[in-house]
Amino acid sequence: MGDDRSGRRRRAFGSLAGNTALLRVLAAYLLFILTEYAVWIAMLVFAYNRGGTAVAGLVAVAQLAPAAVVAPVAASLADRRSPVVMLAGGYLAQVAGMAATAAAIGAGAPLAAYAAAVVAATAVTATRPAQSALIPSLAATPDQLTAANVVAGWLEAAGAAAAGLLVGVLISLAGVGSVFAVCAGLGLAAALLVAGLRAQPLAAAGANAAGDAEAGAIREGLRLAVREPRLRLMLALLTADAVVVGALDLLVVILALTVLGRPPGWAGYLEFAFGAGAVLAATVSALLVGRRLGGPILAAALGFSGALAAVAFGPGLAGTVILLAAAGAGHLLLGVATRTLLQRSVPPRLIGRIFGVLEGFSMAGLAVGALLVPVLAHLGGSRLAVLGVAAVLPLAAVAGGRAVFRLDAGTAVPVVQIALLRSLPLFAELPAPAIEGLAAALRPVRLEAGAVLIRQGDPGDAYFAIAAGELDAEQDGHFLGRYGRGDGVGEIALLRAVPRTATVTAHTAATVFQLDRDLFLTAVLGHAPTRRQAEGIAATRLATRS
Repeated sequence: MGDDRSGRRRRAFGSLAGNTALLRVLAAYLLFILTEYAVWIAMLVFAYNRGGTAVAGLVAVAQLAPAAVVAPVAASLADRRSPVVMLAGGYLAQVAGMAATAAAIGAGAPLAAYAAAVVAATAVTATRPAQSALIPSLAATPDQLTAANVVAGWLEAAGAAAAGLLVGVLISLAGVGSVFAVCAGLGLAAALLVAGLRAQPLAAAGANAAGDAEAGAIREGLRLAVREPRLRLMLALLTADAVVVGALDLLVVILALTVLGRPPGWAGYLEFAFGAGAVLAATVSALLVGRRLGGPILAAALGFSGALAAVAFGPGLAGTVILLAAAGAGHLLLGVATRTLLQRSVPPRLIGRIFGVLEGFSMAGLAVGALLVPVLAHLGGSRLAVLGVAAVLPLAAVAGGRAVFRLDAGTAVPVVQIALLRSLPLFAELPAPAIEGLAAALRPVRLEAGAVLIRQGDPGDAYFAIAAGELDAEQDGHFLGRYGRGDGVGEIALLRAVPRTATVTAHTAATVFQLDRDLFLTAVLGHAPTRRQAEGIAATRLATRS
């Protein structure tokens, strides 16, 4: 069992190297994380220096409140349209907001700087819902999906750590405004990385008006969250995590300037310690591939809270740095495991919607955390503030009751397979229930370069959807064409009840998903638009072979 799981991990992470589209999304995400954390810290430092804890908390809420409202609304676009549009557009809106903030700070206009920062923070809400819908559409297998999320978590940790260093260095050398100017350039690079990608929306294109209205409504995602205890608990844990992170962003400023008596740049260095711990934990997160995720989620939540609570007892500079690193490790593992389990648990047509709801809750949680620190600090000083914040995640877990131990219950939604089928022209108009049923029946087949998938003259017993790699088709020794992701092979023999008309060989190492003959014919012949599409594809291919 251990060797099999280890082999699955190696294959999953190895396959990422050949998935150029996923690598571009992940590279853009690293730049996004770097800018998101850097400008957030920089704005808190800017506000704190101008008015102390109260002003910093109010500025944080001013940035987060509009974002919490906009996130669920904007996220519906990721379900009904290509998530690439939402992702690239969100990056560009962030660039505009960050550039305007830099200009306002340079001009000595703090109110304008706060307003521009609100624009940038609101645009941030487009990124994670769009990416959560896009990655399953680009992944070749469920294990590659988990691997991509693990890498995204590692990049988030690395970006957060680097952001702390970036802020510390830039503020020391050129002031707060330089952080926003540099980050605007990084955000533009992120937009360019994803702008040319192509991905189909996970919601059915042919939905009728009533169904489209129902699927497009924000309340659909909220209803699902309320109705499903596991989903409700995952959202609660991630929202509680956001409360802690929102509080921690302000706590590190207080710890640096007040408790430890360090200059403003140390707020960035303490944030770096938190991110560095997450980077170290990223190597452990690789073990999540192929595993059940309920246990790791609970352990990560408790580890995050325990480390943070220990900071309250004044361990000094070295102890504070070490404990913040441990807290960062717990935060990373909690985020990766819970977001991956969410992707496995939500109907694909609602993934963008659910992650939009989550993004709204997270922004609200960050705002609550930013407000919680001044209140607790006023009531009992910095120790009560730290202990109160540390209690948030355990309280969320306790409120979940026995559901905490059943997070892995239920059948995983085959989101990667659904996204693959949705990208094939043959199945583009198939209704959601039908395509989800087909996706659950798909079986992965891995091919080495040169392996024969279909041999001319053999009986047709299955259809194959290509998830990764390239395959060559030949008839009587003559090359017919090369096929890759987004293509399928084998439909002619099934539709026409004839032997295989060509030999299909793996040009490179490839992964395909096999759909047995009876299920293929039932789905295709039972839906008139899909039948017409299939007949058209088969006729076109036969015409090229005559």
